Amino acid sequence: MWAIVVAAGEGTRFGGYKQFSELAGREVVDWSIGAAARACGSGNVILVVPGSVLGANEGRASLVVAGGGTRAASVRAGLALVPEDAEVVVVHDAARPLASEAVWQAVIEAVRRGADGAVPCVPVADTIKQCRVDGSLVTLPRPQLVAAQTPQAFKAATLREAHGGEGEATDDAALVEAVGGRVVGVPGDPCNLKVTTPLDLALARAAALAGAVQEHKAGAGAGGLP
Repeated sequence: MWAIVVAAGEGTRFGGYKQFSELAGREVVDWSIGAAARACGSGNVILVVPGSVLGANEGRASLVVAGGGTRAASVRAGLALVPEDAEVVVVHDAARPLASEAVWQAVIEAVRRGADGAVPCVPVADTIKQCRVDGSLVTLPRPQLVAAQTPQAFKAATLREAHGGEGEATDDAALVEAVGGRVVGVPGDPCNLKVTTPLDLALARAAALAGAVQEHKAGAGAGGLP
């Protein structure tokens, strides 16, 4: 079981490297590395970072490698370091620092049960419309739509096949689907926010604080410190 934490984005919409921003006492990327280590083992985490900061991040995970010019290229850089005998690979965006252990385990278990890939999904709250070239809109059926998150788990062989053609997509599940792989959805988590803008980071900080408060209350209720 191996995890690839993708943290190679330039943060254009954020205005800098969002993955290295502070979040409740740690950097965003460290939250994702920690979750990956708990799910896949501390020695089985590959971190993909911008080439310009590769040296500064050596030792941050089991293996650290420079990413490529696109997300897919960065995943391939990490995938190249996954041992050939690996059976399951989980790909996670560092920009989703609050992915819960339950979400990690759900995607892993779905692959162990036979799926080629598994994606955490949440229902969409907004009405989604497709914009045509001429500017006209088509309303898509909301009950059939979900928003995809990471971590996404895959059979290692299928993920390698999907990336073999060096295709491009916004997530790895799309590449696996393109080669005929069966990708299933599992329940995602609305708190599994993706940090894209400074507002997202503020929301993540609030969510992290709320989680810490709940853990503190739970500990107190079980005989912990008041």
